[in-house]
Amino acid sequence: MLRAQCLRHPLEECGPVNRSAKQLSQTAVAHPNIALIKYWGKADAELNVPAVPSISITLDALATTTSVSFDARLETDSISLNGLELDADSKQAQRIRDCLDQLRVLAATTCCARVQSHNDFPTGAGLASSASGFAALVVAAAAALELELSAADASRLARAASASAARSLYGGFAELPAGQPGEDVAAKAIAGVEHWPLEVVIAICAEGPKTTGSTQGMLDSAATSPFYSAWIDTATADADAARAAIMGRDFPALAAVAESSCLKMHAVMHTTRPALIYWNAATVATLERIRSLQQAGMDVFFTMDAGPQVKAVCGPGHGAEVQAALATVPGVHRVLHSGLGGPARTCDPCS
Repeated sequence: MLRAQCLRHPLEECGPVNRSAKQLSQTAVAHPNIALIKYWGKADAELNVPAVPSISITLDALATTTSVSFDARLETDSISLNGLELDADSKQAQRIRDCLDQLRVLAATTCCARVQSHNDFPTGAGLASSASGFAALVVAAAAALELELSAADASRLARAASASAARSLYGGFAELPAGQPGEDVAAKAIAGVEHWPLEVVIAICAEGPKTTGSTQGMLDSAATSPFYSAWIDTATADADAARAAIMGRDFPALAAVAESSCLKMHAVMHTTRPALIYWNAATVATLERIRSLQQAGMDVFFTMDAGPQVKAVCGPGHGAEVQAALATVPGVHRVLHSGLGGPARTCDPCS
């Protein structure tokens, strides 16, 4: 991965980025996405290439807003998240610098940047904050540098930082294909929001960050879970079935394959050494409540990522009733209700 060294120099020495301070800044907003066909495993850990295909929906009720300002007076990148300055030596700060470095190389500049990012939902808790975060970072930084990136190119850059971020470049339904070592894959759109306006209810079963991050968890699963090879072998068929269900707006078919993908992924996690058990009592209780809603004839199914939160995907018009049902589950802190969201975009100012 190319790195651009930040040096202190006059603005006119920042390569082709020879503009006013106002023009060197941009703000973007991106939404997290929820994978219906799960991503878990890397074909190339260094380049962050996924070993399995994944299909997701983007959420409109949750958002990351990120401002990036390139400033020749800075000697290092300055990065804050939710109002707190990140430790420059942290893995999180390094991932952000690496992402900025790729953009700086494309813009032929060495200007350092001030990054201010805010999530309006819990961070690092299984709600895909890294997906929306890096999608917003790429869009804001590229716009500030006046880089004319295609959606696929922006998706590749975001994927290198967080594979799920490749899907948050798009609204509605998106797919990130599996790749081979060294392959620079990008996500692509499957269908827009208007194709099938599903709703999502999110039961927040814990507020804090998870104990084991997804990146390390995937590496541990690949090395130790006896179920990992079966997970890889069945992923393509699951993606094909989900894609067909989405295009045909077949809710029962999508529910069946999405729940299966979710439970297979967590089976891999549970059989990893040491075991990756992200669930808590409220998680299980929420799953039981969703099962009872299904038995009553409701169009709803569950999915979960690497965290305790449960996402209930609902047919159009069913979200309010599901939200009311999950709000009464013991141990659930709060419940969020969302429709499908649009693509990552610049905004000045953001609202």
